Amino acid sequence: METETLEDFYKKKFDWLPNNLQQDIGHFNVFRMADFIGPNAKTVTYSRRNFYKISLSHGDNIIHYADQSIQLSGTSLIFFNPMVPYKFERISNDRTGLFCIFTESFFTEKFRGGLNELPMFALGAKPVYALDEKQGDYIRDLFEKMLDEINSEYAFKYDLIRNYVSELIHYALKTQPSDNLYRHTDAKSRITSVFTELLERQFPIESPSQRFSLRSASDFAQRLSVHVNHLNRAIREPTGKTTTDHIAERLLSEAKSLLKHTDWNIAEIGYCLGFEEPTHFNNFFKKQTQTTPSSFRNV
Repeated sequence: METETLEDFYKKKFDWLPNNLQQDIGHFNVFRMADFIGPNAKTVTYSRRNFYKISLSHGDNIIHYADQSIQLSGTSLIFFNPMVPYKFERISNDRTGLFCIFTESFFTEKFRGGLNELPMFALGAKPVYALDEKQGDYIRDLFEKMLDEINSEYAFKYDLIRNYVSELIHYALKTQPSDNLYRHTDAKSRITSVFTELLERQFPIESPSQRFSLRSASDFAQRLSVHVNHLNRAIREPTGKTTTDHIAERLLSEAKSLLKHTDWNIAEIGYCLGFEEPTHFNNFFKKQTQTTPSSFRNV
């Protein structure tokens, strides 16, 4: 699972690179899906990207997102985080829509706390918003405005495009609680936030040589310079789960993803996830799922 870069995206889709790819303001572009669908369409691989993506999709599709397979029907608005591997699988011939891609630097200082603080881009978030006809028309109009501006000669078009994308994001936020939009101010929530960031920073595993290193509550407590008991209390109160529970859940999620989307052998996957012996990985996986890694892979 190699990370797809912007350069990879343009070379694969168009066999050329735009002149503004390395602009200091960051990169943005918007497309119609119809330009990427058909008998000559390139195969989409399951991988991370090093850019953000927002899609407005019509039709029946499946998104393989982390260890989940999400079936879409009708009109959907989907937000993709660079930290999470994914791919689309088309299951009908009527898929249409639009999508935009952009780097984080394109939105520098636009959102309080950064893009990853927004609920739809947060790690572990639910990325899909089902839209009715009226909502779909509203979002489609925003994408059409982006298309008009990206092809215009207006000197401040990227400022206007940022506003359109911001409007799109806030429209989606209206359908979700906004609690996660702002940073927590209490100490326990801050510790939980930093713990989550440290945990997620180790994923996804992209090569057999990569290793998950912070594997225990003690490892995280040492990195955070707090006592392990204090860490456990701080995390359990706002989440209802122990530090070990969070680590095990994230390990299991990554294990499922690697088993499903790579051809690495079981021992390699176990080693990447920090298990010294294949039997230790097998025992962990079976305890969590009541099935073995090999049985899960062959389903």
